[in-house]
Amino acid sequence: MVMVLIGLALVQPLAALADEDDDGDHDRARELYEHGEIKGLAKILDIVRARTPGDVVAVDLIRLGDKWVYRFQIIVADGRRKIVDVDADAGVIIRGGEGD
Repeated sequence: MVMVLIGLALVQPLAALADEDDDGDHDRARELYEHGEIKGLAKILDIVRARTPGDVVAVDLIRLGDKWVYRFQIIVADGRRKIVDVDADAGVIIRGGEGD
């Protein structure tokens, strides 16, 4: 029991750091959206779901060259993990999607 409590005490600061990092990503995405540099996630999700059915398990907003890109990790029907990249400004799939 003591070891479990010690483990929880050690993990808590890591969880707080992860939350802070997520908040920074969220704030950056909101700023980019408000300045018209990227499309909203809901609109992009519609595009991705139409091309690659499955469960979205992660989404990241990353910079590739001069573009902002939404990177989705999707678990498709047969259990495989698929990566789909979408140009966050144009709303166009640039990697992944059905048939890739």
